[in-house]
Amino acid sequence: MSLLTVSGITLREKEKYILNDVSFSQQKQQKIALAGETGAGKSTLLQTIAGLVQPDAGEVWFDGRKAKGPAEQLMPGNPGISYLSQQFELPKFLRVEQVLKYANKLSAEEAHTLFEVCRIDHLGGRRTDQLSGGERQRIALAKLLLSSPQLLLLDEPFSNLDMVHKNILKSVIQDIGEKLQITCILISHDPLDTLSWADEIVVMHGGQIVQKGPQTTFTTSPSMSM
Repeated sequence: MSLLTVSGITLREKEKYILNDVSFSQQKQQKIALAGETGAGKSTLLQTIAGLVQPDAGEVWFDGRKAKGPAEQLMPGNPGISYLSQQFELPKFLRVEQVLKYANKLSAEEAHTLFEVCRIDHLGGRRTDQLSGGERQRIALAKLLLSSPQLLLLDEPFSNLDMVHKNILKSVIQDIGEKLQITCILISHDPLDTLSWADEIVVMHGGQIVQKGPQTTFTTSPSMSM
């Protein structure tokens, strides 16, 4: 059984389709990258899977149950799914260890392993306003992972990062799958950021999936250009 099944997801805004009959499935531990130009519907699709956007039609099934949209429940979001947006925020002026302590649901040993995976175990005493952009992002990521999600959704995680922090984050995302056994979908505007990582690449255009397949299919494919 698939961990995630997206079936016929459709969303219209006025006369324009934001998502148009989008369907795909994901197995546990399968790494999927969403590619496509700006406005293709990638972020809206992730937000729909996360339970933050209500589709007009279609269903999302996660771990054997129907995932609900915000119109179907009081609190938006789906248990077991964590979404890191491009506009993530951290509490200001708190030490990192305080931010993580409030969110932690793991044992001390499990939390320590997570902080090592996220390359933040040396940042506990720093205040959030003293961190670089890449460090802040990894703290926000660790904060989400402390709830032990099965599926992690990353919206343009590599944007606005310099090469050093981008390479660190690539290693972190790789380890999240291998060491923490968390399944991941991510969006990137640069195919070079995902080709070596993804098991499958899903290309979107105009709210539709126009191509999908293993990453080897896309190594030289012109449809990967953004």
